Amino acid sequence: MPVDFLTDGQVATYGRYAEAPSVAQLERFFHFDERDRTLIDRRRGDHNRLGFAVQLGTVRFLGTFLARPAEVPEIVARRVAKEVGVGDPGCLRIYAKREPTHREYAGEIQREYHYRDFSEPGAQAELLMWLDARAWATAERPSVLFDLATARLIEAKVLLPGATVLARAVASARDRAAARLHRALTYATSAPQQRGLEQLLEVAADKQLSRLEVLRAGPRKLTARWPRHSSAWQQCARSVSAAWSPMCPPGGCGRSRDTA
Repeated sequence: MPVDFLTDGQVATYGRYAEAPSVAQLERFFHFDERDRTLIDRRRGDHNRLGFAVQLGTVRFLGTFLARPAEVPEIVARRVAKEVGVGDPGCLRIYAKREPTHREYAGEIQREYHYRDFSEPGAQAELLMWLDARAWATAERPSVLFDLATARLIEAKVLLPGATVLARAVASARDRAAARLHRALTYATSAPQQRGLEQLLEVAADKQLSRLEVLRAGPRKLTARWPRHSSAWQQCARSVSAAWSPMCPPGGCGRSRDTA
């Protein structure tokens, strides 16, 4: 499937601060325990201590390090400054001027807190296995699956890849699920049943729609003018029965893909 299913909003907010974090999010991701404070206090100068703490909270919250780590909502800077005992949150601007320090601190945080790059085979394999299971068991839209995969990576402490990379992984998982379902249906049906399904796709010379399209559309007006004993209703019922009854086991057709 194509990978252009992402909305503009998803692209704009992926790995970025879309809005200021809520109070609950600030308490969860920007609260620092004793171990955190020990690492933070190793920095020299308030601006470095504040910058390190902001980067630590940001990677916990967003799942990635910002290219410009000082460009965070004001409420984040104030909250972190209060947490680490820095009187002036504005000193974060000083930290923003030292790009080598950003990279050094990001690497240290990644090592100390065991964050993994998505490029690591183990990290990719874990996500792909989860995506395959999710795509098979559910019928979630790809955009929803993308958001769930993002949350999954953050929880697993895997640094987010590019949005296109993750979108391709989602699309591939859905393609594999569709192929698996196709194989299951193919092996479960006899040749006559397969021919019956193929006939649903054929368009008669005097028709504009295939039988499948007619069945998917259903009646255009649900009124008393289409009673159950009418020939139109009976024809539709026969079409549905002829198409699907041979596919069902004796106990009836289930809704789960695992019964295919």
